[in-house]
Amino acid sequence: MPGNALAIESGRRSHASLVFAKGGGRTFLNSQRVPYPFHITRPFWLDAACPDLATLYLQSASGGVYRGDHLRLSVEAKAGARAHVTTQSSSVVHDTGASPARQDTSVVVAPGAFLALTPDPLILFPGAALTSAHTITINATSCAIVTEGFACHDPSAAGRAFQDLELLLTILRDGEVIVRERSRVAGEDVFSKTSPLGPYRAYASMIILAPREAWPDALELQRAFDAQGCLAGASALQDGAGLCLRCLAPDGGALRDGLKVGFDVAFAALAGATPARRRK
Repeated sequence: MPGNALAIESGRRSHASLVFAKGGGRTFLNSQRVPYPFHITRPFWLDAACPDLATLYLQSASGGVYRGDHLRLSVEAKAGARAHVTTQSSSVVHDTGASPARQDTSVVVAPGAFLALTPDPLILFPGAALTSAHTITINATSCAIVTEGFACHDPSAAGRAFQDLELLLTILRDGEVIVRERSRVAGEDVFSKTSPLGPYRAYASMIILAPREAWPDALELQRAFDAQGCLAGASALQDGAGLCLRCLAPDGGALRDGLKVGFDVAFAALAGATPARRRK
């Protein structure tokens, strides 16, 4: 067995599952499985204009993602449910050495349901290697907002780079794969003079899935990000499934602010009202 295979096996294996359903006029957490290092708050009903919509904060009890970790998160909204899952702060991906970490996220949105999953951007420390895979399953009447973001940070201010970042995305609608995407970038390339990100050191994507008449205006969405010092571009997904926005930012703070105002625009279009403040 290769030397690093044993190291990979030493990482944590954990699978959290959250299922939202609607009953009694509002959305509630129907079932939950939240093992270490995952942790959640109780649901909150924050939006006066959307009193049925539940908001839940997902937390990490371990201080971040470590070498060899394989963390899985499954979030489902049953028919008619409306929920928003976010985090209270960013998490750190630590130096993984020869044992890359992996996060797998599954989002399932039933007919007539709305689900937003918008974690704060991950912070990639020097030496961090991570694969982040998202699988989103929707129906023709589902609505979803799914974001992921990454920022580089060297606590020693020595300009050291993360090791490697791989992003995987699969979107299924009515059982058919409509989007399959894979991208990968090395930290040394990001920090080079010919960086594919140019002068930017943070990146995010926002996937907005909904019937065509519910889409936010792409130009308004881009301008919301740009006003926060980001560089954003939105385009339509295959078969009219929704919009995909990509965003570059100079740092994690600007990226977080861009994602916040971008979420406000997308939420208002899909949920029909501006979201209440999510305190963090």
